[in-house]
Amino acid sequence: MKKITPIILALILTGLPVEGVAQSGFQLIDTPLSNPDNEPAPVHPIPHERQMKWQETEFYAFFHYGMNTYTGLEWGNGDEAETIFAPTAAPNPRQWLEVAKAAGMRGGIAVVKHHDGFCLWPTNTTTHNVTRSGNDFGRQTNIPRDFAEAARELDMKYGFYISPWDRNSALYGTDQYVSDVFLKQCAELAQYGTDQFEMWFDGANGGTGYYGGEGGTRNIDRETYYDVPNLRDSVHKVCPDCVLWGVGGEARWIGNEAGWAGQTNWSTENRGTAPEKNGMYGSENGWFWLPGESDAKATNRGWFWHEGESPLSAERLFQMYLETVGRNATLILNIPPDKAGVLPPASVSALQGMGDLLRSRFATDLAREAQVQATGTRNAGTMRNYMPDNLTDNDKDTYWATDDGTTSAIITLTWDKPKTLRYVSLMEYIRKGQRVKGFTIETSSDGTTWMPAAPNVECTTIGYKRIIPLNGSTSASYDSGITAKALRITITDSKACPLLHTVSVF
Repeated sequence: MKKITPIILALILTGLPVEGVAQSGFQLIDTPLSNPDNEPAPVHPIPHERQMKWQETEFYAFFHYGMNTYTGLEWGNGDEAETIFAPTAAPNPRQWLEVAKAAGMRGGIAVVKHHDGFCLWPTNTTTHNVTRSGNDFGRQTNIPRDFAEAARELDMKYGFYISPWDRNSALYGTDQYVSDVFLKQCAELAQYGTDQFEMWFDGANGGTGYYGGEGGTRNIDRETYYDVPNLRDSVHKVCPDCVLWGVGGEARWIGNEAGWAGQTNWSTENRGTAPEKNGMYGSENGWFWLPGESDAKATNRGWFWHEGESPLSAERLFQMYLETVGRNATLILNIPPDKAGVLPPASVSALQGMGDLLRSRFATDLAREAQVQATGTRNAGTMRNYMPDNLTDNDKDTYWATDDGTTSAIITLTWDKPKTLRYVSLMEYIRKGQRVKGFTIETSSDGTTWMPAAPNVECTTIGYKRIIPLNGSTSASYDSGITAKALRITITDSKACPLLHTVSVF
């Protein structure tokens, strides 16, 4: 329909001829509406675009491999002879990522320098690197190069872990270490690809070490020593989609290494808040968008490979997924390569099993088959609507919303025939901030009588994604299920009008 300008509309309503406008010397000015799409105002803080891309990765791998693989240690002291690094075969990062992909992961982060300072690429910053390894397999190793190439071939995201703390460097604790070693190492890694999605800095900083033979203890202020704000800006110039994890970064440690986030989990947080105490939960009124990342081990020993270790079961790994990705966090799951530089067969099998569970249990989205209704639907704008059909259209850029000032609403899904239901997945449109503070889930066998679902579940925050086992259990979530013809989601409280872009039912 042709647009009618406000001034013409006013003339029509007063009965004056439009032609008289030109004759009287008036000039028509087409003034656009300030909010033609009637979009809700954001609730700050909101994520940067690279934080959105990072969150959408959801589930990715951690590969701890290096000098510790051959010493049996978790934290090397830095005095290890370079010749100890002697892989029994050529390390194969492509195999690592193939296994991760089969497990349902979308990327991976490779450890290329741990606290011992040994670098898994030929660097100009230290002699403590692969070029002085104990055999040809070691001397020809270049993990960041091979890892990045494999990730691109497999259409997976990739990044690197580089320890700021260096127990080998005689310069550690001085300004020269930051400028001549650490920052130069970060710059070297950036050369392996501008499409990195995350650079990972460990929280362990300073303490005892070899320090070039001097030994002793060196303490630093990790908040200021590494000049992270400048490093972050420099990395973003080269790798614009790379999120920095760690001190001064753009994502927070979830606060444990056990593979769980709080059921109430805000993506907002205040800098300086101890993640060990609050990382699992965030802060409702935090000043910064700092979403949580949960790091966990897929094996029963350390972060690095150890003789005699065994993988966790596929069911236990699936539980971790529900308690991290399903609670508004990302999951970075560690799978350590062995002395041959490959993932052991037992780990391969366990990860394949986890992938099978993810694919089978979330195979069919029953919400796509349902009739969807909602109360309090927001009026459409010129180019955008906020109808409940947006919840099941498989489009992350559309969403359902209520009117301003309406902070509670009901979403109802109805099927023609009874369905067996086990999980409900909810996703907020977080580009405009995290909002929902409370909700309930009910099921009905006849569409009239409603029964509460998800017992013992804290139905509080949603965020990027919340997955609710309808039986209330994450450890035994896939039982006989609930037979129902209807499902009702009631948003009971929200910081502002709620915005949901997806409701899925499995």
